[in-house]
Amino acid sequence: MRIGLITGEYPPDQGGVGDFTCELGKALAALGHDVHAITCKWQVASSNPPISDLQSPIPLHREIAGWGWGCWKQVLHLAQQEQLDVLNVQFQTAAYGMHPAIHFVPRRKSRPPVAVTFHDLKVPYLFPKAGPLRWRAVEMLARRAEGVIVTNVEDEIKISNLQPPISSLVRIPIGSNIAPRLPAGYDRDAWRARWGIGPGDLLLGYFGFLNERKGGEDLVEVLAMLAARGFGAHLLFIGGRVGSSDPTNVAYAQRVGRLIAKRGLTERVHQTGFVPPEEVSASLGAVDVCVLPYRDGVSLRHGSMHACLAHGRPIVTTRPAVETPEFRDGETVLLAPPGDVAALADGVAKLASDADLRARLEVGAAALAQTFTWDRIAARTAEFLAGLVG
Repeated sequence: MRIGLITGEYPPDQGGVGDFTCELGKALAALGHDVHAITCKWQVASSNPPISDLQSPIPLHREIAGWGWGCWKQVLHLAQQEQLDVLNVQFQTAAYGMHPAIHFVPRRKSRPPVAVTFHDLKVPYLFPKAGPLRWRAVEMLARRAEGVIVTNVEDEIKISNLQPPISSLVRIPIGSNIAPRLPAGYDRDAWRARWGIGPGDLLLGYFGFLNERKGGEDLVEVLAMLAARGFGAHLLFIGGRVGSSDPTNVAYAQRVGRLIAKRGLTERVHQTGFVPPEEVSASLGAVDVCVLPYRDGVSLRHGSMHACLAHGRPIVTTRPAVETPEFRDGETVLLAPPGDVAALADGVAKLASDADLRARLEVGAAALAQTFTWDRIAARTAEFLAGLVG
């Protein structure tokens, strides 16, 4: 097939959806498909494409002027030009500037079939006091597309409950955008020492952008509790903190920064900043426990969770909102109630003192990650898209 992947962001933009699109495109191409990434133009005019665009593993078309009302005309022109068989929209509303235009998939006329991959079900802005109309826009996107892909059980339940039902719906999980690949000559103790972390210190790791739903403030309170209990605990924020798409992340990261200062934890908190994938991998390998205190419960929609699993890290996180068999308490992760800072701190303390439990979680996480490899994800996606083309 000739497949067009439509995305609001693409590397070097900082964002999980862009990274997902790049990895999926590469894996689909490895299966023999002709895959094209379609995204918006650079905001700063340049006569030459950036080096990162030239290094894209699939053909990259930065030809969409913006994600306003004219975006579909440009997308369909490109689809005709490249003779694409199917289009796959990678949907996350923040990546499209919260604008509703992407929801208005043109009625089937002279266009290829469209599948939408919902990375979450957040609603667009529309206009002040739009209320329920925002969800109707998401529902319209699902109904106008020929096929819908969800990445987790929660979203599958919500889309499945639409009436009348969506006729072509499948759940295909995402995978880790960061492959476990350590730098040459990697020394774990030396890597920790760059932040002043000794072999006997307890290093907590957090990977992913900061926003309200991911519990950054709870994470700081966990560190404060552990320090009060006498642990030589430190926290490492790995990767970029706010990303390229969601402007609300900046304000929330500032709130987290103020809380760190208020709790007197400045010397215990460290940041890598946005770094190449192998440095992310090295930093994940350096932490003792990954703490992911999602306020709405852990979900398979989070690429940061998949990265921690792929690196075989012991993980303390929050109970999922709906039953998710992959998250087995004490086997693949350690679970605490969402928002329960004391329970999260207790989980970290338990792991710090129980080497057998840490080892069991490491093995369980690495084994679970093997069910989310890109070759499997690409094969299932290709099978679904082929059904729409047929």
